[in-house]
Amino acid sequence: MTKQPVSGTDKIHPEGAKCIGACDPGEQIEVVVMLRRKDAEGFRQMMARIDAGEAPAQSVSREEFDKRFGASDEDVEKIKQFAAQYGLAVVRADPSTRSVVLKGSIDAFQKAFDVKLERFQHHNIGEYRGRTGPVNVPDDIHDAVTAVLGLDSKPQARPHFRFRPPFKPLRGVTPASFSPVDLARLYAFPDSDGAGECIAIVELGGGYRDSDLSAYFSKLGVKAPNVVAVSVDSAKNAPTGNPNGPDGEVTLDIEIAGAVAPGARIAVYFAPNSDAGFVDAVNRAIHDNTNKPSVVSISWGGPESNWSSQSISAFNDVLQSAAALGVTVCAASGDSGSSDGVGDGADHVDFPASSPYVLGCGGTSVTATAQGITQEVVWNDGDQGGAGGGGVSGVFALPAWQTGLQVARAGGRQTPLAKRGVPDVAGDASPITGYEVLIDGDDTVVGGTSAVAPLWAALIARINAINGSPSGFVNPKLYKAAAAFRDITKGDNGSFAAASGWDACTGLGSPDGGKIAAALAPAAGHARVKASQ
Repeated sequence: MTKQPVSGTDKIHPEGAKCIGACDPGEQIEVVVMLRRKDAEGFRQMMARIDAGEAPAQSVSREEFDKRFGASDEDVEKIKQFAAQYGLAVVRADPSTRSVVLKGSIDAFQKAFDVKLERFQHHNIGEYRGRTGPVNVPDDIHDAVTAVLGLDSKPQARPHFRFRPPFKPLRGVTPASFSPVDLARLYAFPDSDGAGECIAIVELGGGYRDSDLSAYFSKLGVKAPNVVAVSVDSAKNAPTGNPNGPDGEVTLDIEIAGAVAPGARIAVYFAPNSDAGFVDAVNRAIHDNTNKPSVVSISWGGPESNWSSQSISAFNDVLQSAAALGVTVCAASGDSGSSDGVGDGADHVDFPASSPYVLGCGGTSVTATAQGITQEVVWNDGDQGGAGGGGVSGVFALPAWQTGLQVARAGGRQTPLAKRGVPDVAGDASPITGYEVLIDGDDTVVGGTSAVAPLWAALIARINAINGSPSGFVNPKLYKAAAAFRDITKGDNGSFAAASGWDACTGLGSPDGGKIAAALAPAAGHARVKASQ
């Protein structure tokens, strides 16, 4: 049987990774095989209308989407036969998410996909399972397979949150802290508790404790939201008791979203921290017919340069599905400024925030009184304190709704934006002016763009509840509504500077919630698609 490589599967190992030995051939692992869409041409035409802002927020119902754009039964059956041939078990085969999860020994997967799996060590991410060579599949399924994820276990993303540092802040900034309710008021969020909506939160480790949540919302005087944990690929809500680890991310995401939209259901999707887990979590969330989220909050990510082209392509394909289904996806733009923490002296942006189908959420530093915000600048607390991620994608083309924009660079030079610019929007992110949260029993103050993603997700949930319909893919509408933002014109994130209008530090700016709601009001004739929503 002849085999061909799956496009984009030339593996990228992080610089400094060293092979330290063979894997146990008998070790059991799970791998996600992604499949092509039925009616790919119909989907391409629909996405062209969505990209141009010409389609209703929810272009098709979930039921119609699955029928037209899921995987074919024939392709799923081919993968099942392929699995049986190599002694691999089918854990889940789901045409709607176009994914088949296979389980088996490392030895069986090496033979099935003609790869060599070995153990690697890296100074930053520790030990992981990696592979050598492209992933190969038999000729008869090659056209059907778009990605094979999970053969390697390299941690794909990091959480984008930061605790308030113990050192003295730069530029004489006076430390302050806000509850999420305070920030919703300062940003003039419209009156709503998000009732009837579901906010999906994607997490790649750690967990939350019910005791933290009940104590936090009780202290705030806010009705505790309904929080449900959803297991993806065997991961689950598993708090470690260490607030400095992923527990901090999980808990602050829930507390921020829940405080701002307490009437919404909060569905937390726990997945392994790998490209397979990350992609599968978002895919499962947008196709979840039980919880039916209308908005997804993602506070994890990694530099585009750390992703294989296969992984980015598979993830972006899922994000396109979200846009078609009317699900808004908010993602943190990163906490390491214009370098995104890569350390090679070049500029980098964070993915998935850099996807053109995501609302990339950048960071500011806020000074406020009881009367309102008195100053808001780009979040940049220096090397120790972090800075908002932003810049120009090295992967994605310039979206139609960013055409004609300029990139302001530190030092004053402006150049035309040539590819996807990040972020799109911003909000308070500096730990010096951070969010009051309760993590693993401790009251603390946190910042990071990971706080901005759930803040914006909760704003979208409020607006969806008011409209009785999803806002959907909001980027084209928001770029036509510059007056709905507080324009941030001071500061830089390293290589890029704030400027009038859009910039690569804070995007369009921070929200004027009522004006954002007006900008996202359903257009006449764009009625809600009721079937199976």
